[in-house]
Amino acid sequence: MRHIAIGDIHGCFDALMTLVDKIPIADSDMIVTLGDYVDRGPRSRDVIDWLIARHAAGTLVPLRGNHEIMMLEAADDPKEALPDWLMSGGDATLKSYANGKGKVTQRDIPSTHWEFILETCRDYYESDTHLFVHANVDGDLPLGDQPEHKLFWEKFHNAPAPHVSGKTLVCGHTPQRDGRPRSIGHAICIDTGAYKDGGWLTALDVATGRYWQANKGRDFRAGWLDTHPS
Repeated sequence: MRHIAIGDIHGCFDALMTLVDKIPIADSDMIVTLGDYVDRGPRSRDVIDWLIARHAAGTLVPLRGNHEIMMLEAADDPKEALPDWLMSGGDATLKSYANGKGKVTQRDIPSTHWEFILETCRDYYESDTHLFVHANVDGDLPLGDQPEHKLFWEKFHNAPAPHVSGKTLVCGHTPQRDGRPRSIGHAICIDTGAYKDGGWLTALDVATGRYWQANKGRDFRAGWLDTHPS
């Protein structure tokens, strides 16, 4: 069984569908999505619908990102947290639930979507060879003991130390300016700014280093990971 990781989607459903159409994904492949499914891009609702269906088929491990956390906090505390979420791209998420209506609120988001974000999405995932998180890790701590600011908020700019497990880290959260995934050998960041002009959505076969990318205009390209530190 292959593990294929997909970076921060951010409502870029067209890019996601291009990857799904172009990559030779087998029924036995496990897709690990690294969080930040919502905000900034135009089709967050469609992204969540697709993830729910894929998870129901038993071939998706969805992680939770900081934008899902902001979305949940905005629902719990609309007075304080809602304005911050809206300014961080939540306005685009709400618009994706409009269905021809005018103004929409969080009450227009289906309960199944809230359940997916709150209950189905995980904080991390671990295979025999790789660690999957949204943002970063403390190399000295097992995944179950990681502080939230590391898992969801810590940038990849200051490259993480090798993890005590000896496994390779795969993460998102920090958009790579050159549009290519960045590998430092023991850690790989595959957030390549899907929602940005000139950005790409990246999927990575973590065992081989083969990656595929699609953008908002449905352009597609592929490459191989540079496994040397950079």
